[in-house]
Amino acid sequence: MTTHRRSSQGFVAGSLIGALGGLIGLGGAEFRLPVLVSLFKLGTLDAIILNKAMSLLVVVAALGSRINVIPLEQLVSHRDVALNLLAGSLAGAWWAAGHAITMPRRWLDRIIMLMLTGLALVMLSEAWFGLEGAAPLIDSGAMRWVVGLIAGFCIGMVAALLGVAGGELLIPTIVLLYGVDIKLAGSLSLVVSLPTMIVGFVRYSSSDAFVVLRQERQLLCWMAAGSILGATLGGMLLDLVSTHWMMGILGVILLISAIKTFQHAQRQKEHSCS
Repeated sequence: MTTHRRSSQGFVAGSLIGALGGLIGLGGAEFRLPVLVSLFKLGTLDAIILNKAMSLLVVVAALGSRINVIPLEQLVSHRDVALNLLAGSLAGAWWAAGHAITMPRRWLDRIIMLMLTGLALVMLSEAWFGLEGAAPLIDSGAMRWVVGLIAGFCIGMVAALLGVAGGELLIPTIVLLYGVDIKLAGSLSLVVSLPTMIVGFVRYSSSDAFVVLRQERQLLCWMAAGSILGATLGGMLLDLVSTHWMMGILGVILLISAIKTFQHAQRQKEHSCS
């Protein structure tokens, strides 16, 4: 693949994935990871690190583009939700990123595929059963704080291992645990995701694989530019598109692409070893 074609494909893929991120309140990285592995032939850890770098940019752009629909005052009034989840997610991201660096690549591949499949099922369940800002599952107090810490820790682990923002898990957690409206939950998830991804990103900086940011600088720039453009457009369309049916479609796409991508990666490794 020529450098020009690779850059063009990166920009187009980044734009489409970024639009999904801005529209739903996700970083879009769960879709970007299979693309980086299958289309651009990156190793799993390299793809995770490159994915996380672009996710940071997409989350910032998506959060900024949603401010017109979800005012900053609303986010500030729910800061207790963000702080509760952040307390767990920062620790989870730091712990998981450190283990990903030293984990055998075969096991990392398997864990990534299982996590992407799990995220696809979460998205499908959200589309089928719906999420409404009804009464919270647990009344405010010590118990909800503890549950929020545990949920945040698990979500931070997933975010670090996949290089994702974690919105597919954060949004239903915020809606169900705290009784928050789904669109507000999308913006709150971005607020939690940003520092969580920064922690994971810093943790990965001690890995030799971090050099991929220099080696793939051109792909990173073009894909990031497309992602920011897409995230901005997606955020502007927030009031025009129903997120429920889109979550269902994206869940199916993610499920198929996750399985096919990492089966293909495994076959390539077996072929290279033979």
